[in-house]
Amino acid sequence: MKTLVDHLAQYAAYHRDRRNIASHFIGIPMIVFAVTVLLSRPGFAVAGFWLAPASLAALASVWFYLRLDRRFGLVMTALLALCLWGAAKLAMASTALWLSAGLGLFLVGWVIQFVGHYYEGRKPAFVDDVMGLIVGPLFVVAEAAFLLGLRKEVEHAVVDIAGPTCIREKKALA
Repeated sequence: MKTLVDHLAQYAAYHRDRRNIASHFIGIPMIVFAVTVLLSRPGFAVAGFWLAPASLAALASVWFYLRLDRRFGLVMTALLALCLWGAAKLAMASTALWLSAGLGLFLVGWVIQFVGHYYEGRKPAFVDDVMGLIVGPLFVVAEAAFLLGLRKEVEHAVVDIAGPTCIREKKALA
């Protein structure tokens, strides 16, 4: 099994332009919430909890994140719990609100991602490895931790493999 650093470094290799990383701070949370919203129907309330396909997807994701790293896994657990809570509220609303919120966030989130990759001049990581879809949210959490001065040992290991971040000249997508 790949380690936390293996996953983050592989993903980071596609994300060295700081503008691309910044776009991921906006686009990825939008996409994660959108997918959670869209997977929150059909669902039903049990003991105050909304159970839906989103719940199963979140549990599988949490299991993956916790196996990689307990600290980042706990942060991801809290963030996914917030997504589930908000998604449940939208799932219980009208179909028009639920669907427009889910699809709108999904589409806008991906547009933001592709703008970031325009600056990067490189295709998204998931094109070469579908694991990039689950590593992306973890990458955003890790980058936030790095900006706060946390987990320096992980940051240094990732930078040693993927290289430093920079602002690049614009070039066409590969």
